[in-house]
This record gives sequence, C-alpha cells and structure tokens, in this order.
Amino acid sequence: MEGLLPIWKEIGMTSHDVVYKLRKILQTKKIGHSGTLDPDVDGVLPIAIGKATKTIEYMMDSEKVYTGEITLGFSTTTEDRSGEIVDRKAVLEPITEEQIDGILNSFLGDIKQTPPMYSAVKVNGRRLYEYAREGKEVERPSRIARIDSFERTSSPEVNDEEHTVRFTFEVHCGKGTYVRTLAVDVGKALGYPAHMSQLTRESSGGFTRKQAFTLEEVKELMASGKIGEELFPLESALEHFPKHELTEDEYRIVKDGARLDREQYFSESDEKMVFMYKGKAVAIYGIHPTKDQVIKPIKVLRNEL
Repeated sequence: MEGLLPIWKEIGMTSHDVVYKLRKILQTKKIGHSGTLDPDVDGVLPIAIGKATKTIEYMMDSEKVYTGEITLGFSTTTEDRSGEIVDRKAVLEPITEEQIDGILNSFLGDIKQTPPMYSAVKVNGRRLYEYAREGKEVERPSRIARIDSFERTSSPEVNDEEHTVRFTFEVHCGKGTYVRTLAVDVGKALGYPAHMSQLTRESSGGFTRKQAFTLEEVKELMASGKIGEELFPLESALEHFPKHELTEDEYRIVKDGARLDREQYFSESDEKMVFMYKGKAVAIYGIHPTKDQVIKPIKVLRNEL
C-alpha cells in the first residue's frame, strides 16, 4: 500500500494514537504523520503510507490553516484550556474589535516565538514537556514563525461572571508555528493573560477538512476494499517543486542516484527539482553542497517502476 491519506483527528487522541490505530486498520507498519496535533486539537492530519513516507518533510513545510478561540483573563501552564491557571487578571474594561484587529495585524510576517514548556521541542536531549512534568523550566531557543494571515472571526464575547473576554480567529501560518503561544502573545499585547481555548486545524499538507477521513470511515473503506481509490499519490506532496520528465536513458541513471550537470536541468532560480518518469516521481535533486555546477539526489523516491 502506498499513498497519502488525510485523516480528521478527533479531540482526545494524540497523533501517535492515530498512526497506531491506522497500522492495525490498514494492516501495514510503514505509516507516518505530517505535523503533530495536541490531544485537545482536532483537525487535518496528513498520513503517509509506504514509499509516501519519504515525502513527509515536504508536507510539513506547507502552509497550515487553523481556526480557534482566544480567551483573555487568565493564562495556563500549557497555554491552552487543559492546563492549570497560573495568572489571572479580570477584564473590566471594554475591548473593541478595532483594538483586537490592530493587534492581530501586528503579528503578520516573520515573528519570533519561544516554544511553550509543554511542547515536543528537544533541549539537551529531552523533550520540553518532560521537564515541564517535573516542574522544571529550562531556557528555550526562540524560532522564527511566519504568519501570512491572522483575522478575528467573531465579535468579542464578555463573560461577566468570570470577567473574561473571548473571540474566534483564523490564522494561515508556516511550518513550526505555535498557535498556543500566538494566543498568549496576543493577550500580552492587549494587556491581559490569555490562553488558546479552542483550536482546529482546517488545512495541512495541501489537504483540507473536506478531504479528510475519520478513522471509522477508513475502517469502512478498508472493509469494502475501496481504500486504494481514496489514497492520494505521493506526488501530491511535491506539487510545489519544479519538475523534469526523464527519458528512458536518464531514468536508468537517476534511479541509481547519478550526479548530473546543473546547467542542463536547473534554471538560475531552481534549488530543488523532482525528476519524473512516466508520470511518477523518481527522485528529488538539489545543488551539490561543494560542487556548484553539479546536482545530486536529495532523496530517491522510487528505483523500480
């Protein structure tokens, strides 16, 4: 079995849970996912099967779309609703839509983020969440995240009993963006502790909510023998790369990882290219690290067709 399968991950499951269950349903071990989703987050989780697992890193590079909710008034240990409250400040003054929109717009472009303690980033060989569970806080490396669009999708809603304000949003962002941290930073910019009170991933790896299957639907497709009809080819993950269709003679050497003349295949702006044969992706080539006029395989995807 080979291909890409967008799954709709439900709340309460880890991304690893999804892979574990799919291995049993699809009766194959070679399965991986593109981009972890926290248990409290539902949404699109692209799954790669068989040779398609070689394309996971390229799906992870794609833009992601999230919808969610930010609550102002208190922050938590995990930066979402599952954590313990660590700071509280009653929202007693009105917060206007214009204020919120101005703050959201200020996050557009490249921003610096510090990963939350409850995250899978490794520091000194250990995951940050392992330190957090021991009550330890360690210095975390900042990273650059790209925010392409960040819009409020509801009016601010006041909770007079809890003295909180919440509103929904949609964000289009690049690889490695921590939306939980984004929610906290929006709160800080508005002058209040905040957390992400709900989050859904609407799109990832080029797949949308409409294309995603639940695990139950996958079971039904497997039982009916129709699962193969729903798998996307691994080429779907490589659509953003320039492509070159190989001749038969070229195919014979490319499938074995031959180095080639850069000028013959690449334009000045090309950094990577997918070599195709009979409509199938054979290898991804890039510029040789020490020989500027030579290209070499970054990844051989198929050496038998």
